[in-house]
Amino acid sequence: MTTLTGAMLLLTACADSLKAPYVEPRPSTAFLDIPAPDTTPESPYASMTCVPYARLVSGINLRGDAYTWWDGASGIYQRGAAPAPGAVLVLAQTGRLRSGHVAVVRQVISSREILVDHANWIRGHVTNAQSVYDVSPANDWSMPRFFNAEAGSYGSVYPAYGFIYNVAAGAAPAPVASTAPGSPDGQAWIPPQ
Repeated sequence: MTTLTGAMLLLTACADSLKAPYVEPRPSTAFLDIPAPDTTPESPYASMTCVPYARLVSGINLRGDAYTWWDGASGIYQRGAAPAPGAVLVLAQTGRLRSGHVAVVRQVISSREILVDHANWIRGHVTNAQSVYDVSPANDWSMPRFFNAEAGSYGSVYPAYGFIYNVAAGAAPAPVASTAPGSPDGQAWIPPQ
């Protein structure tokens, strides 16, 4: 299989094909207290796609392809443009991401950098603490770039809708993490190549 073919298969695999059991919603930071699922070849999580993984880890009980989560959360969960631990970043459907993609925020480093946990960004694997930078001019997380450890640089820009918080739509505002002192806030910052 060529690298390009492998990459295409990887990026199209975020459909909700694995039917996970119903997950009771829990506070959005609860995932930090549980270990990542076992991803050894014998584990049922080894081939889990991004949707059931995000549902399991975040407690956000949405179904359907990753890109449908944004509209699906309307009126159920709060949504926004600011990252917070436990929130789900929703990437739009594109030619490369035919089902979109979802990733759970592990940590907010600055207003421009977060660490995410997600499944199937690398086919058949759960990736923990992957760096993601927002390069949008408005710092609204509509243009994230994911760090590619193999290449040692940040990859392509992917269009994103924003973040879904595990907070009911009608509840008090969702928690938003503060950023680290000295972070490159308030400017359109592009990470080093």
